[in-house]
Amino acid sequence: MMKDFRMDYKKTIGSLTVGLLLLGAGGILYQSPEKTDKIYSEALADYNAGNYQNSYYLFSKISFFSSLKSAAIYHQGECARMLEDKKSAIKQYRFLFNNYKRNPLNIRAKYLAAEQLVEVDPSCARKYFENIIKKAPNTDYAIASQYYSGVLVYNKYKGENGELKQNIPASDRNYIEKSFRHYIKTAPAGRHAFNAVKLWESMGGDINKDDYLLMAKTAYLFADYEKTASLLQKVDPAEGWTLMVKNFNAQNKYPQVRYFTEYGLKNYSQYSLPEDIEEVVDVYLKIQPDKTDAVKKLEGLSPAKGADYIMKLKCNSLQSNERFACFNSLYLKYPQGKYAPDALSNIFFSKIKSHDYAAAEKIGKDYLNKYPETKDAPFVMFWLGKINEKTKNYDVYSKYYKSVISQYPDSYYAYRAYLKLNHYNNPLVLSRIHPTAVVYPYKYANKNLIVKLVELNDYEVVNELCRDDDFIKSWVYYQKGEYTRSVILARDAMEKLKNKPDKYDLRWRLVYPIHYNNEITKYAAPFANNAPLMLSIIKEESHFDPLAQSLAGASGLMQLMPSTASEIVSRSEGLSSDLFSVDNNIKLGNIYYAQLRALLSGFDVSAVAAYNGGIGMVNFWKSSLYYNDTDEFVEQIPYEETKNYVKKVFRSYWNYIRIYQE
Repeated sequence: MMKDFRMDYKKTIGSLTVGLLLLGAGGILYQSPEKTDKIYSEALADYNAGNYQNSYYLFSKISFFSSLKSAAIYHQGECARMLEDKKSAIKQYRFLFNNYKRNPLNIRAKYLAAEQLVEVDPSCARKYFENIIKKAPNTDYAIASQYYSGVLVYNKYKGENGELKQNIPASDRNYIEKSFRHYIKTAPAGRHAFNAVKLWESMGGDINKDDYLLMAKTAYLFADYEKTASLLQKVDPAEGWTLMVKNFNAQNKYPQVRYFTEYGLKNYSQYSLPEDIEEVVDVYLKIQPDKTDAVKKLEGLSPAKGADYIMKLKCNSLQSNERFACFNSLYLKYPQGKYAPDALSNIFFSKIKSHDYAAAEKIGKDYLNKYPETKDAPFVMFWLGKINEKTKNYDVYSKYYKSVISQYPDSYYAYRAYLKLNHYNNPLVLSRIHPTAVVYPYKYANKNLIVKLVELNDYEVVNELCRDDDFIKSWVYYQKGEYTRSVILARDAMEKLKNKPDKYDLRWRLVYPIHYNNEITKYAAPFANNAPLMLSIIKEESHFDPLAQSLAGASGLMQLMPSTASEIVSRSEGLSSDLFSVDNNIKLGNIYYAQLRALLSGFDVSAVAAYNGGIGMVNFWKSSLYYNDTDEFVEQIPYEETKNYVKKVFRSYWNYIRIYQE
């Protein structure tokens, strides 16, 4: 009996002790979920308004049994940090990472605590930073911790005025260099990178040429071109010539750009990365009056690396009858090169153009066997379908079209395959879609912390808890009204997915959101324009930024030139030329598109091409190119920008139809 009593007594005292400790930290053991949500919302409102003192107090009132408590403690730390109360900030961060070890906020809390401790307790700060590097090596916090670890050792030898008061021992010097090297190599444009360069240089001594090149890259990214030039003087020219060219270009020193590009390609290309060479070649060509002659000149230098890229540029600049021979040479000369797939897809299409379908089918199958996951795979698969359709092989062409749709469901070629399978002669499938709201991009069987924080609009913590999920970040931007950032982030995230989700997946709505639907519908109808197509043009032209403006001066949602707007306004009464007005821009854009379509015999594909390339060029292409159908016309558009624009617009149209069809 006595034994049982002692056990119960110990349990009771233990529970009371925990409860008293929690209450001593300002906590409340229990409150209703409704009251918790109310307090949290009020605290968050104060936090967002900058009323940090009252926000700190309210967050302390969140129950310790609430799933929101860890987020509340984190906010308390942030409030204290904003109030420059280091002691309270460190206390809250420590409480969070000591008591919520599996919480995703744990690493951030430890990092923020370490930042606060850099001046007041360097040894503890270093311990925290090194723990982050060990426990979470692949995070941004670990990268930044490398910088701080170096700084903390560096500071041991720093005087009151910031100068080094004594020589740094070899072991500590190596540690500092290793820390700074890792940071600027991993995050060359990071917040602390330029300071890391300055501190590293200030140590003097022997710094190797490779490290000076790392420093020069960071100085360039921070737009300190004089510093970049100074650092490059200490770099092996064979290693640094590509950065030198870019640095000269940034300073508008074009004669030097020409000289060092040509000299570097001829003498140093074997020491450079292919992507650096390609960037330098692009810089060089932008300042040349005649790009065709410039490409020939670069080709004549016979560079050890980058020759395949230069040859590809040459092939792209040739007329269709010469392109085949050029790409054939490119493929034979560099069969394992980066541009071999591009060369083979061009050879494939040239065989189709010459009606050599047997050879084309053989090349197409070879392409899919060798390069099944390249960007041109859906193009090849679709055209294999067309070849077999021409030769009446129904089962075969149907299989290819269905494969494009199933394997590349969101692609331009899935759209074209759908039209072929369903025998559509008109490129426009539907004229109306059913607008559906963008919602949180994942479905949950049960409520959890993320969903609760979403309901309370605590986007800061949601972002932190979901640092590795760009779809959630996109959704947060959407909720904040930053539609352009949202759609670009979601688009890029979807592109990274090897296997695309089905069309009902909520993430698609972030990639293809519907904005300004009332205005688009209102102004598309009177001009007989297809509303989803107008929506697609807006998405591709401005990514829904009503204040977008190109270098050429195209403005607003539909990216109209002021001269185009003025011409439209001069012909009609009651119109404004204000291109930054949502309503007016969409109206003018619809009028302009309808005019293009009318002048191009009502063909939407031609009108979309003219919207980008100009009606004069489209009429010239239609009269000079040899083509049997829309697909052949699009593939032969000489301007890469216009050809890709047509494909992007109709890809967006297709996705709006399949995601939001009524």
